[in-house]
Amino acid sequence: MKNMLKGLGAALCVALPLLAQAPADAATPAAAGAADQALVQRGAYLAQLGDCAACHTAPKGKPFAGGLPMNTPMGRIYVTNITPDAQTGIGGYTEADFARALREGVAKDGHNLYPAMPYPSYAKVNDDDVKALYAFFMHGVAPVQQANRESDIKWPLNMRWPLMFWNMAFLQKGAYRDKPGKDVAWNRGAYLVQGLGHCGSCHTPRGVAFQESALDESGSAFLSGALLDGWFASNLTGEHNSGLGRWSDEDLRTFLKTGANRHASAFGAMTSVINNSTQALSDQDVAAVSAYLKSLPPVGGNGAAAYTYDPQATKVSLDRPANDAGARVYTAYCMHCHGVDGRGFAPMLAPLAGNPNVLAKDASSLINVTLNGTGDLVINGVPSPFPMPGFAAVLDDKQIADVLSFVRAGWNNGAPAVGAAEVAKLRQSTQAGR
Repeated sequence: MKNMLKGLGAALCVALPLLAQAPADAATPAAAGAADQALVQRGAYLAQLGDCAACHTAPKGKPFAGGLPMNTPMGRIYVTNITPDAQTGIGGYTEADFARALREGVAKDGHNLYPAMPYPSYAKVNDDDVKALYAFFMHGVAPVQQANRESDIKWPLNMRWPLMFWNMAFLQKGAYRDKPGKDVAWNRGAYLVQGLGHCGSCHTPRGVAFQESALDESGSAFLSGALLDGWFASNLTGEHNSGLGRWSDEDLRTFLKTGANRHASAFGAMTSVINNSTQALSDQDVAAVSAYLKSLPPVGGNGAAAYTYDPQATKVSLDRPANDAGARVYTAYCMHCHGVDGRGFAPMLAPLAGNPNVLAKDASSLINVTLNGTGDLVINGVPSPFPMPGFAAVLDDKQIADVLSFVRAGWNNGAPAVGAAEVAKLRQSTQAGR
């Protein structure tokens, strides 16, 4: 589903008074410089909205210098340097070169980018926003001389020319156009979610060619949840159990700004999205995103009846934990944070009863976060006090399967059980190289 200074409105408020002071026939150099700075500032907001830093900045690396490893079905690639360094970054790019790379996935030298770069979403970015982004990356980012690293994808899968045909089949060119019959907020939200926010890149299932199954709400699979790199990105439609059907507009706006609400807390890749992007959204843009997402009809889910909370059976199990292996693990390791009633202490400690991630068909995210924990949510510079710890070194595969099966059945959650083989598979894939 990833803003950031006080928005487009703030940038325009800075620029318009300065332009008004200039002569009608020409801008003074000072006014032109100020106007350029306003464009850079606006581009900074848009870069946060697009969550560019999350992918293009490696841990402990310099901003936008690349090097972050990213797993794909074909192998590991390393994200590129997009600082304005002339030798190793994009300092030699014209605005047209930049726009082509952003919206068509073609670098200055003509080679095709892997669609791990979400250019099918960025294709919808309008010309004014491309101009502002270009101004930011050329004049608001410090150049860093850091050579790009070759991918680990083996020949012949590392050949780029077949991506031309991939683009012909799956890339829909053209900036977003407002939908008739929809209000300003809905269209703004649709533009942000489908475009720079590139929410579909993670939250929409992919086809056999790694293409998103839908790029907007006209496709039934759009934002219905998807497995990606060991995490199941949540269903963002109005589905009652695993989607946003029980979330109010306020719930969703709170989650985008803080990463937690009475239903769930962010983890995995979504932690980075909250930290680097959505918490800095202007209130107007948060409201627009929420309006759009809340308009999406329910899709997906596990076919279960609409969730209602019922603690009784689970309370009995926890009263006599020796009768249930999963309850024993829960009592020892989970109950102090998530509670006997499964409701946690939201928003500081996530509830498990009725949590959409618990109710999802795919348990990958639950397994992954139990094994590996999650990074800190950092809101307004303050880290969250109670991040989820990892239990890979403490619990074996069967214990994790048992406790997650207990949680997915508990408090009337009614979700499928987890097998030890599923845990073992994710343990191997996520612990490799640690």
